[in-house]
Amino acid sequence: MVSSDCLVADKSGKLFQKQLCLSITPPSSVLNENVELDFSDVFGPLPEEEASDAAYDEPAVVYSRSHSLVGPSVIGCQSFKLNKLTLRETSDSVDLVECESLKENDELSGSDDTDNEKAPEGDLVKVSGVVGIDDFEVLKVLGQGAFGKVYQVRKKDTYEIYAMKVMRKDKIMEKNHAEYMKAERDILTKIDHPFIVQLNYSFQTKYRLYLVLDFINGGHLFFQLYHQGLFREDLARVYTAEIVSALSHLHEKGIMHRDLKPENILMDVDGHVMLTDFGLAKEFDENKRSNSMCGTTEYMAPEIVRGKGHDKAADWWSVGILLYEMLTGKPPFLGSKGKIQQKIVKDKIKLPQFLSSEAHALLKGLLQKEPERRLGSGPSGAEEIKKHKWFKGMNWKKVEAREVKPSFKPAVLGIQCIANFDKCWTDMSVLDSPASSPSSDPKANPFTNFTYVRPPASFLQRTTSTL
Repeated sequence: MVSSDCLVADKSGKLFQKQLCLSITPPSSVLNENVELDFSDVFGPLPEEEASDAAYDEPAVVYSRSHSLVGPSVIGCQSFKLNKLTLRETSDSVDLVECESLKENDELSGSDDTDNEKAPEGDLVKVSGVVGIDDFEVLKVLGQGAFGKVYQVRKKDTYEIYAMKVMRKDKIMEKNHAEYMKAERDILTKIDHPFIVQLNYSFQTKYRLYLVLDFINGGHLFFQLYHQGLFREDLARVYTAEIVSALSHLHEKGIMHRDLKPENILMDVDGHVMLTDFGLAKEFDENKRSNSMCGTTEYMAPEIVRGKGHDKAADWWSVGILLYEMLTGKPPFLGSKGKIQQKIVKDKIKLPQFLSSEAHALLKGLLQKEPERRLGSGPSGAEEIKKHKWFKGMNWKKVEAREVKPSFKPAVLGIQCIANFDKCWTDMSVLDSPASSPSSDPKANPFTNFTYVRPPASFLQRTTSTL
């Protein structure tokens, strides 16, 4: 909780010091006085026939807000009796098979019989490589998506804690999303940035794909935003600076994220944000536009809704929507999917007057309907945003060195703490559901060369320094 001290008066008029915490919502009298940002000089109403004439060159992927509209159920981290699990894959299904129970104070020697237990020959289908499903123990469920679940796991030989994203091939093939999944893995191997979750390992079995990522246990920015209601401008400024830094790195690598939202931003133990979920990310050509209907409706840029082609400028629109939500407590466009898309293309933006004029100016720059006029779309790219007056005094070198400390830190007790993840996930059984065989010919596996082991940090630093 962000707090500050001030002097207040009691009923007798006597002054005393009191700690003020960030309110869940600003006073209603303030919220009712909205400022309307006029974009009429930038865009005109979109003709109905133009909106309905959109054609997309890739399978549409439109996500709903992916987490329940409630924050973490507890603040402190509870003690759990963790079950050690072995992952096995058979010809019929992929199951997480529960083994002996580990009490909280048990010594993790790694020498138990169950650690060394192997699946019967022929049961485990593993591509060549040094890491596979039998190298990990599953502890808890952290989340669930369209193609599978995310688990908290522990690597048996090092006891390091990771987040393992497990995706079912049959579901991926059913939706014709194999290219998206391959792109996610490929993109994650090219990224090395202090505010982006890193891929450590990837591998596959006959029925599933596995991405082993950093475990970031401060929870999602969405949860903290729900808990706080909204963020003060000085806190939102630090978060936005870190997000801009991460996106700038992606764009320099020729990658656009395309699904930026609070649910896809994690917080680490120090309060820094970490960008995650590259399921819709795509490598781009500066001279071409992508023509896909993708993203989460509330954060879609107008050019994506119109279906007339988009580029990295769509990410800067999403930054504007995200900043708006951080500062006001909700996205600017609400309603049904169709209503939201209509508003994105046509409606003007309204802002409460309690925001500073600098915040108004930045939001207006980021939320330009025409991508060519949007802040960040000029020749200098992200530098336009970094030099904006709302960021006056921000030392960007210190930001990227993680030396600018957010004033809020999530409550985290230990490297395995899951208190900042919703109990609707963490209370789930870790036993997985069966996965049917992919409908396509298993010999024609579209996920070739999926296995990856992250090189040592020293190698990555040497490689980066030579670019």
